[in-house]
Amino acid sequence: MKAPKQLHISDSQHTINKRINRLYPKDIAQRAVNDIIDLIFKYKQRIKSKEYHLSQKDIILITYGDQVSKYHEASLETLNNFMDEHLKGVINSIHILPFYPYSSDDGFSVVNYNAVDPHMGSWKEIEAISKEYRLMVDGVINHISQFSDWFKAYLAGDPYFQDFFIDVDPATDLSKVVRPRASSLLSEFIDDEGKIRNIWTTFSKDQVDLNYKSHRVLRNVLDALFYYIEKGATLIRLDAIAFIWKEIGTECVHLPQTHELIQLMREVLHEVAPEVIIITETNVPHHENISYFGSGDDEAQMVYNFALPPLLLNSILHSNTKKLTAWAKTLTLPSDKVCFFNFTASHDGIGVRPVKGILSDEELNDIVESVKAHGGLVSYRAEADGTQTPYELNCSYIDALSHPDEDQYIRIKRMLVTQAAVLAMPGVPGIYFHSLVGSQNYHDGVKHSGINRTINREKYNIDWLENELSTQGSLAKTMFDSYKRLISIRINEEAFNPFGEFEFLDLDDRIFAIDQFSCDKESRILALHNFSNEEVELTIPDNISLPLCDILSSNCMMQHGDDCEETNKIKLEPYQVMWLKGEIEIKK
Repeated sequence: MKAPKQLHISDSQHTINKRINRLYPKDIAQRAVNDIIDLIFKYKQRIKSKEYHLSQKDIILITYGDQVSKYHEASLETLNNFMDEHLKGVINSIHILPFYPYSSDDGFSVVNYNAVDPHMGSWKEIEAISKEYRLMVDGVINHISQFSDWFKAYLAGDPYFQDFFIDVDPATDLSKVVRPRASSLLSEFIDDEGKIRNIWTTFSKDQVDLNYKSHRVLRNVLDALFYYIEKGATLIRLDAIAFIWKEIGTECVHLPQTHELIQLMREVLHEVAPEVIIITETNVPHHENISYFGSGDDEAQMVYNFALPPLLLNSILHSNTKKLTAWAKTLTLPSDKVCFFNFTASHDGIGVRPVKGILSDEELNDIVESVKAHGGLVSYRAEADGTQTPYELNCSYIDALSHPDEDQYIRIKRMLVTQAAVLAMPGVPGIYFHSLVGSQNYHDGVKHSGINRTINREKYNIDWLENELSTQGSLAKTMFDSYKRLISIRINEEAFNPFGEFEFLDLDDRIFAIDQFSCDKESRILALHNFSNEEVELTIPDNISLPLCDILSSNCMMQHGDDCEETNKIKLEPYQVMWLKGEIEIKK
């Protein structure tokens, strides 16, 4: 008789056991524990992993798997070749947005978690990319496509899948549920026996929510996440994770069970792969968003800094960084093991909800109207009282900052000062492909799809893009070369380590200033960003030692000359960026 599998029960697994028992009734909990132990045993035989420590060298490119394409070539292979030719040694990580077979939402309605969309390629191309770059993948685990085998089996009456989804009597009072969209919370489906099923659909009818009260859902989702790790993933983005646990009678967002579930997932994944970094995507007000750091050692290692994009935009529109700086001063972290994931643009739009309570209604309205005037669009969500309010601005980031008809030089300068600010922010930068090449609003795509978000999701023929990147003076080449140079300088400066000490300074309302130190306190950079179209003269604080050297221009300043005296005055041109490196000594 074959002996049963034995697995050493570590302290971590004792924690796993406790978390499961807090989520499930005793009888279900034991089955869940057994499932998870089986998964850990299975993947420990297949995955080799050791802990990874983030540094200033970690820069993540955000892109679709079919962002660039070439005739008769898998788009993932084309993407890999583009990275190797243009970004090797500059960007070390890549977030490939959902590359699984899907039915809508450009990948976020997943049909099969364990497959690659054949239009993009195969696991062979994914693994090839993961060998050269740190790979970030999406765990689209709040919901799955209505056309998935899981949901088809549910409608067909398969007993195994009968608790995978949430069927709710439409007469149930669901008024407390926080809605991220204006669509109906429940969607009507007819099963194979002709019975009407009213299924919970947080985001759209094509995205049916999974029921994590089922231990089988948990087991199958964890299996999928382990599979991604086996294929080379070292960062996992948990999409729309704030809504993952439902309790009727509550707001069904940020529930204690949600945090417990994320903590459990991290524990389980780290039991096999301690290298993996968990990133939570929660496009909600800032104070809610940062709750996903947990204690600083038990939940997300990185959290999307969703308030940053609209605050940078507000600073440009008003030539004033006061609100940005005041908010930045609140960015405290629960430990030195976590950090923010900083960005300006992504496949989604510019979220408005994250700055609720940070910007006034008037300031928010100014941003909305400005984006609309620049050719952008606005997406709305349903409030509890039945009204609709903006939740997202759909616009390329360069067009959000400037009208498309404005002078190209000014447009690029405004774009670069915001991107430089992101690179200088404490944390890890995420750079959307379209920001890297200065993409503008894609109105034809919106007309074709009928979806606002398409405006910032244009796909490129590689030959056309290569031509743009080789044409002197083109918007794409100027942005691309300038952006790459900023990154190349950033990754070699220890003061930009995500876990170094930092301070945001009030030097001038037009200037966003960050004073940063390396972890060993041997390197220091004063990063200055002029968000106005005016020349600004600054006085460097007395406690910062002179001389200082701008590592972007290689110009040293504020030092003794043959016929001049040392001065603590400095001038920044309109939209100029200075990263001033100096002695670590601090004057007393």
